[in-house]
Amino acid sequence: MESSQDEMSFLDHLEALRWHLIRAIIAVLAVGVVAFVCKDFIFQIIFAPKNGDFFTYRMFCKIGHLFGFKSTFCAEQLPFTIQSRTMAGQFSAHIWTSIWAGVILAFPYVLYEVWKFISPALYENERKLARGFILIASLLFFIGVLFGYYLITPLSVNFLGSYSVSPEVRNQIDLNSYISVVRSSVISCGIIFELPIVVYFLTKLGVITPAFMRKYRRHAVIVVLIIAAIITPPDVVSQIIVSIPIMLLYEISIFISAYVLKKEQNKVI
Repeated sequence: MESSQDEMSFLDHLEALRWHLIRAIIAVLAVGVVAFVCKDFIFQIIFAPKNGDFFTYRMFCKIGHLFGFKSTFCAEQLPFTIQSRTMAGQFSAHIWTSIWAGVILAFPYVLYEVWKFISPALYENERKLARGFILIASLLFFIGVLFGYYLITPLSVNFLGSYSVSPEVRNQIDLNSYISVVRSSVISCGIIFELPIVVYFLTKLGVITPAFMRKYRRHAVIVVLIIAAIITPPDVVSQIIVSIPIMLLYEISIFISAYVLKKEQNKVI
């Protein structure tokens, strides 16, 4: 560790943290401004799962035809409309969508600022992992974002937008409600896909071991099903589709934990 960092006072650390946070916020706002200007492009992407010809719907429709059963994903248009019911509804949605776009797209830089703050407290060989850590964590996050956008969001929009308790009740979805479904699906999946990174650091800290993860694999399956039930519509097929990649991440995390533990044991020897 660097001696200069050891001599920093608590207030010095707070000052350093403040500037890291400021730079991260500036990056988010800068990307948010770009997203705000590119309104048409952003909202075409966000609104895409509403359209019957969205990629995921076409894919599930073809799968349904392949197995010879009628699929609800084959509709040309989903049976609901999106509306704004407040005076500032569209403007507010525009601003907040731009900010969240900034959070998602600036994630690698935010992660870099976080790493820059904690890295002085690490040893030299641990700091060398910075580039790999930021790259892998960002890659996993964006894979999760794409997974949420192209799978979780369409499943949720199709189920909730098509659900009806009576033919007398028409689905007229509020703009902010629709965007909330898209946002929560995308960001929650991005965070969930960081599981291997979390396991890596917990193993290095000695909190968990591969033996522990194998022992509680059945419990993990239950937790995964609960998570899938939270972020997907309440139907079994959607939950199974979402659970499979999360369980794959769990199994990959076991190998990562075993690799880290082996390296730590070799250091001791």
